[in-house]
Amino acid sequence: MKIIIPLFLLLSLSACMAPAQKSTDKDEMEWRQLFNGKDLAGWDLKIRGYDLNDNFGNTFRIEDAKIVTRYDAYDNFKQRYGHLFYKENFSYYRIGVEYRFVGEQPPGGEGWAKRNSGIMVHGQTAASMGKDQDFPISIEVQLLGGLDKGERSTCNLCTPGTNVVYNGKLDTRHCINSTSKTYNGDQWVRAEVLVLGDSLIQHFVNDEMVLEYTKPQVGGGNVGSFNPAQKPDGKLLTEGSISLQSESHPVEFRKVELLNLKGCMDPKASNFKSYYVKADNSLCTYGKK
Repeated sequence: MKIIIPLFLLLSLSACMAPAQKSTDKDEMEWRQLFNGKDLAGWDLKIRGYDLNDNFGNTFRIEDAKIVTRYDAYDNFKQRYGHLFYKENFSYYRIGVEYRFVGEQPPGGEGWAKRNSGIMVHGQTAASMGKDQDFPISIEVQLLGGLDKGERSTCNLCTPGTNVVYNGKLDTRHCINSTSKTYNGDQWVRAEVLVLGDSLIQHFVNDEMVLEYTKPQVGGGNVGSFNPAQKPDGKLLTEGSISLQSESHPVEFRKVELLNLKGCMDPKASNFKSYYVKADNSLCTYGKK
């Protein structure tokens, strides 16, 4: 798919896609660590069938400085899908996670959920989900591990309660595969997502772009037990929550970081960043930081 991007935006994107480097310059990339390596401070969680922040079975926990999902307290998974939400919404940004799959599913985990997790972007908040809702209305960057047979791409697109424009046309398929290679075993994989409001979303695996689409919007099915007020079909998604999935296969995240691309774009300000692509000059500060 060929996306035409203005030159100024291409230059900014080139900067934000480069690896963060240490520098004394005020314009160095400021990757924000959403996970502090110690606890789940700054996060909410929602498991299907349970109240907000009722962490049934200690499903989401910290082990060895990693966010992990574990199912040792489950006698049967029973479609108790879970999501761990960062408490702040974002609109223009790049999210990066390092993940791997380990172990086996608990009894009752669906076959399609084997070595399956995801990063949900442009989502509803944890507090707005119904108690029995399965997935947040969101754009899912589907994380898949190989099954040691055949090909199985990762950083695919799935759309619980949403649609996108793909190859220039509104595409209502629930999932669209990326062009990534297959990652078998328990190797660490880096997934990144570039999100530019309601205009463009791109998926990357180990620094290679594997999927892109435009105009994320509310619509379609594949989500249940939601509050209808949360699903105004046709509404473009300009911002939303970020969450990590629990879909029955143990998964580990050793890094969750975000590069904000919205902020002060006045070069005279002390907090100006040349790699921002969306201006919010109400945030500008002047003089020494």
